[in-house]
Amino acid sequence: MAEKPLTDWNSGLFDCFKDTNTCCYGFWCCPCLACTVSGRFGENNCLPLCDICGPGILASFGIPLCVPPAVLSLRAAMRNRYGIKGSLCKDIAISCFCEWCSWCQMHREFKHRKKTPAVVNVQNNPVVNMQPNPTVQPGVMMMMPAQPVTTGFMTQPTVVIQTK
Repeated sequence: MAEKPLTDWNSGLFDCFKDTNTCCYGFWCCPCLACTVSGRFGENNCLPLCDICGPGILASFGIPLCVPPAVLSLRAAMRNRYGIKGSLCKDIAISCFCEWCSWCQMHREFKHRKKTPAVVNVQNNPVVNMQPNPTVQPGVMMMMPAQPVTTGFMTQPTVVIQTK
C-alpha cells in the first residue's frame, strides 16, 4: 500500500490575518480556544488545562516542566492523522515558544478541513448470476457434458457456490 504524500499546514504559524476570528478568539480567551481544539480532535475538552495549571503545580513540588504536554501531543497527533509535514523537534520548539499561535494554527486547520471534507460513499449491491439447468426438449438431440452439472448460484464481491 502506497503512503499518501505529506502536505503542508493549511496556514502558517503566524497567519493571524488569514483568519482574524480565530486569532481574536485565541487572544481574548486562548484557554477556550485550546479546549475547543482538543474537543474537536476527540480528546477531553479540559486537556489543555494541563498546560495552564500543570507547570505551576509541578513547580510547587520542585519538578520543572519545560514543554506544555497537551499542545505538543495534540500537534504531533494532528500532524500524524492528517499527514502534515513536520518533525517532533519542530513541534517541541513551537510548543515551548509559540504555544498560543500553535493552538490558533490547529484551530484554523480544523476549520479548513470542515469546509472541504473528503467523503466517499460506497454501496455494495450483490450481483446474482444464475444459469438454468440444461434441459432436453423432446425431439432435439443435444450433447451432454462428460461431468454432471451442479446447480448453484454465485454472488459478488465474495464468491459463494452452493450445490444441491
